[in-house]
Amino acid sequence: MRFLHTSDWHLGRSFHRVNMLDAQADFVAHLVATARERSVDAVVVSGDVYDRAVPPLAAVELYDDALHRLAELGVPTVMISGNHDSARRLGVGAGLIGRAGIHLRTQPSRCGEPIVLPDTHGDVAFYGLPYLEPALVKDEFGVAKAGHEQVLAAAMERVRADLAARPAGTRSVVLAHAFVTGGAPSDSERDITVGGVSAVPSGVFDGVDYVALGHLHGSQVISDRVRYSGSPLPYSFSEADHRKSMWLVDLDAEGAVTAERLDCPVPRPLARLRGDLEDLLDDPALARHEDAWVEATLTDAIRPDDPMARLGERFPHTLSLLFDPRRTDDEEPDASYAERLKGRDDHEIAEDFVTHVRGAGPDESERAVLRAAFDAVRTDDVAREVAR
Repeated sequence: MRFLHTSDWHLGRSFHRVNMLDAQADFVAHLVATARERSVDAVVVSGDVYDRAVPPLAAVELYDDALHRLAELGVPTVMISGNHDSARRLGVGAGLIGRAGIHLRTQPSRCGEPIVLPDTHGDVAFYGLPYLEPALVKDEFGVAKAGHEQVLAAAMERVRADLAARPAGTRSVVLAHAFVTGGAPSDSERDITVGGVSAVPSGVFDGVDYVALGHLHGSQVISDRVRYSGSPLPYSFSEADHRKSMWLVDLDAEGAVTAERLDCPVPRPLARLRGDLEDLLDDPALARHEDAWVEATLTDAIRPDDPMARLGERFPHTLSLLFDPRRTDDEEPDASYAERLKGRDDHEIAEDFVTHVRGAGPDESERAVLRAAFDAVRTDDVAREVAR
């Protein structure tokens, strides 16, 4: 069984002020062409098809075009909803669409119902685990604690129970949208922390032949059988070092995995430049970045005049301008507010505020109250988005 593993299309998303729809259309064309040229038996898309619950019309039209082209090619496609998608909206018409070979898995209750595709060695069962928001699905899975590990473990119990009832030798693929321990995040993923924990151990997925993960935007190998495809396009400058790609996966008769990484077309490379403005404008070594999308951090002690326009003369695709002035010995050493917040999440910032106001940080019971408050707000936001 040969299949393409991709995820995190984020149709409708922009990169800073650049509309990415044309680049996303190029990726869809590349996906279809690769499926044809490499004679794949299936395509799997592990969530975040759209960038938001109610996507713009142009994004919906591109999604529709992608499904039609894959269906016309005769390549079965298995797709799950991610934390950016509205599962209910994405799943509309799933029964009818399934007749065309496009199989949508957006309902948590169907985690144990695979799409079974045959090859010359027998059956391969594809199980779709859509993004499982713990507070919204804990009753469905009967778990006492609403955490990512608990609900995913319960979903996988259903997968393993169904697989055990199938003929011996049935191979298995699981699609999941989650943050698995060992993965490296970037700035462009939405936070899914619950109770102070966002990651789940890879052992949750034991017992299947391949796990096609989505959510993290960098292509990563957690183990030979557990992989992230990453997003096909960059969505933040934190992805400047990413190689955008998808996995071409082969399962042999025994379920052994062979995977080849296939590059995706990216409209421009990314570059993160740092230094004084004059140095950035004059350094010949930076010539290779003149056609890149650029994020420039200026370190001038005194902010220069009209820096964006001057940078644009050499780097016409500069999209982000930051300032981090170097300090002289006689300057006040206190870090700026932005510097003090850098790399800290909302819960940590709230704890700092408590410490600032009363002179002592929160105790463990107070930390629990803060965590519960932030979890409740985030869960309410998700519930409102799902209901739209």
